[in-house]
Amino acid sequence: MGKRIVVFIGPSLPLKEAKQILDADYRPPVARDDVAILLDDPPQVIGIIDGVFHQQPAVSHKEILRALDAGITVVGGSSMGALRSAELDYAGMIGIGTVYQEYRDGIIESDDDVAIVFDPVTHELLCEALVSMKHNFQRAEAEGIIDSREVRMLYGIAKKIYYPQRNYPRVLNDADLDEDKKKKLEIFLKEKGTDIKSEDARKVLTYIKNMD
Repeated sequence: MGKRIVVFIGPSLPLKEAKQILDADYRPPVARDDVAILLDDPPQVIGIIDGVFHQQPAVSHKEILRALDAGITVVGGSSMGALRSAELDYAGMIGIGTVYQEYRDGIIESDDDVAIVFDPVTHELLCEALVSMKHNFQRAEAEGIIDSREVRMLYGIAKKIYYPQRNYPRVLNDADLDEDKKKKLEIFLKEKGTDIKSEDARKVLTYIKNMD
């Protein structure tokens, strides 16, 4: 019999795609006490990808520490999982992916960098995560579309926007870029923009799949 795996996931990756990577008991984004409840009938592995931030109380450090003390392997990345694993890797929580590494290394520090709003029924993303926007602006710089000063400007504009309203059209509308450059950036974001949180979610699931 295989390991019992519970994964908390939401807008970072479509459930259909997640199931193609890993066979697990998938739950909605983790909230306060969701991990604690699992301890009554503990799985071998808990994966934390998405979680609630401001809508209701977030998953606590204490309940994750209790899960680790109970011998459960807890793996995190992408969104809430990246934030909590950066805070709790000292205790044995396993962090995976770029967003986790940026939290761990102090490149990003606020939950605002990964906070988004999503449709509670479909889990469809209703805004852009700041961490993905920054990543895509830096990739646009690497392709010669914008320069480092413009990356800092765009990131600064995005950061000032309240996270539920944060999206590329709004940032570009407020940006002091010439129209030609703005158009090239729009095309790049549409054709080559990536969601770093989705990439990390896939890495978390793949890591759990390949665990001994």
